[in-house]
Amino acid sequence: MALAELAARLNCTEYKNWMKAGHSLLLLRAALQRYAGEQVQAFHRQLVASGAARLAPSGRGCRGSCTPRGRQFQPACSLCKEWKKEILNHHTHRNGEVNWGNCRPWLWPSNSWEFAKAYMPRGKADISGPDKCDASALLNLFNFCDHFSSIDQTKVREVIKCRNELMHSSDMKVSSSWLKTFENHVQSLLKEFQHVPEAEGACTRIKKLLSSDWAVYVPGEDQLDGLEGEMTQSQIREIEAELIKERLHEISLAMEIQGMMSDEGVNKIQIVRNFLKDNHDLQRTLEAEIQNLEVLVQLYSQKQPTKKTQEVNYEQAKDEGKCIGFKCNQVVLYKKGSAHYEELDYTMNSFNTGKSCNTVITLSIPEGLCILRLQKAY
Repeated sequence: MALAELAARLNCTEYKNWMKAGHSLLLLRAALQRYAGEQVQAFHRQLVASGAARLAPSGRGCRGSCTPRGRQFQPACSLCKEWKKEILNHHTHRNGEVNWGNCRPWLWPSNSWEFAKAYMPRGKADISGPDKCDASALLNLFNFCDHFSSIDQTKVREVIKCRNELMHSSDMKVSSSWLKTFENHVQSLLKEFQHVPEAEGACTRIKKLLSSDWAVYVPGEDQLDGLEGEMTQSQIREIEAELIKERLHEISLAMEIQGMMSDEGVNKIQIVRNFLKDNHDLQRTLEAEIQNLEVLVQLYSQKQPTKKTQEVNYEQAKDEGKCIGFKCNQVVLYKKGSAHYEELDYTMNSFNTGKSCNTVITLSIPEGLCILRLQKAY
């Protein structure tokens, strides 16, 4: 039964394309993990050696009290303040968003990978090293950390775009023309790593993978399109399960970021439910992930929609006194004082009209929080 279900799934060309592209990203990731880890370690050592007095002072360290909240991080100690500055100094989009919540700042002086996670997408807090990363984490590291500026950033961003389109595909299907474009972008990026031995092997394997006509044989039935002769059935299922787990993780992360169930989210989840309902073998394999998703669905379905908000980078607002590219009619800025919150008055440029607004609002918020945001009220 399981083999027949797998064969039926692979008889759908668009789903098979989705699988091929996903497998290619796994091969790309595997080819670049060692390189990324070694480069991050070397870069970290270089930073510590050149700024030891600031970044690794003898006898002084963070006691673990500097805890980020998502994209917000106001260090409580001078050491973490210095590391935050260093991270931003080497960020290619210094006024962009940094996912500080990925990091345990008190480990920055000693753990190079905790430092690297500041350049990765949200949701990478539990990634302990390059061998645990997905392609998205590595690609974003290459894109946002200027240590990797020798790599053609346009090629990196093209593959990031393809990866996001793949993992955000609601029905887990892509066209053959999309797959060809994807192959061109991946092969072009791998040429940037000709000095990495694993990259050459990945080029060959990905080319063979994407050009092959897979076949799965079901005893007593006709030969079906799939993977016979290239991978074992167990390998196919492992790859398929890993890709769908990543897809489920993307859906869960979107709910956590939004803090509620959107109509789009409801639609995506229903499509996944219908897909798994028709494939009992995947239901069994992904039982734990499905249960976790349903728990989140129940949690966020109970929450009422609130005014939409968009975070603003603190350093940008502080240094420039403006935020380009956001519609707004309320600006809410808070700075933590000794026992209260002081309101700050900044003029923020209004994206939709080119005019400025200068509305400062005081709200009561719990002690211990420090919030800076641009609020869009509808």
